[in-house]
Amino acid sequence: VSRFQSFKVERLKVVKKFVFALAVAMAMAASAEMKLGTVDMMLLVKNHPNYDSNKTLLTSTDKDYQKKLEKIKSEGDSLQDEGKKLMDQMRNPMLTAKAKADIEKQLGDIQQKLIGMEQRYRSEAMRCRQDLQDLEARLLKTTTDDLRKRIAKYAAANGYDLIFDSNAAAYATKTLDVTDAMLKDLGVDPKEAKGRDEGK
Repeated sequence: VSRFQSFKVERLKVVKKFVFALAVAMAMAASAEMKLGTVDMMLLVKNHPNYDSNKTLLTSTDKDYQKKLEKIKSEGDSLQDEGKKLMDQMRNPMLTAKAKADIEKQLGDIQQKLIGMEQRYRSEAMRCRQDLQDLEARLLKTTTDDLRKRIAKYAAANGYDLIFDSNAAAYATKTLDVTDAMLKDLGVDPKEAKGRDEGK
C-alpha cells in the first residue's frame, strides 16, 4: 500500500490544471495590460492548516490496512505450519492406508484454503491501495479548493487578473510571486514555511 508522501500522488494533476490558464493568460497579455501573479501551490499545500492532520489520518489509515493484510498473512502461515505437520506424519512407515488417505485429504483441503487465501490477500491489498489513494485525493482536493478560494479573494482585493501556479510555468520572474502573501493568509511566517528549501 502506498504511503502518504506529501501529496505527491496528485501533484501532476494540481499542476496540469494551471497550464491551460497560463497559456490563455499569456495570449491575453499580448493584447491587453494584465496584472499577473504566481504562487507555489505545493508549498501552500504543505503549509495549509489541514496538512499535518491529513498526513496523520493517511498514516493511521495505512497502518490499519497493513494490520488487515498481516492478519491474512498470519492465517496463511498457520495453515502452512499445519500442512508441514501433516507431511511429517505422512513419513511414518507405520501409517495405515486409511490414516494416510485421511492425511492426504487434509493436505488437499489445506492447499485449497491457501490458494483462496492468496487470492484474498491480493484482492484486499489492491482494495486497500485504491482506498488510500482515493482518500489522499479527497483530502488534497479539500485543501486545494480552500487555497483557490483564498487566492481568489486575495486577487480580487489586490487587482490581479490572474494568479497561476509557478510549478506550471517554465519560467516566471520572482516579482510576480505572491506566495509569501498567501502563506501569511494561512497564518504562516514565510521564513518558517515547511518545504521551502526542498528540491522540486
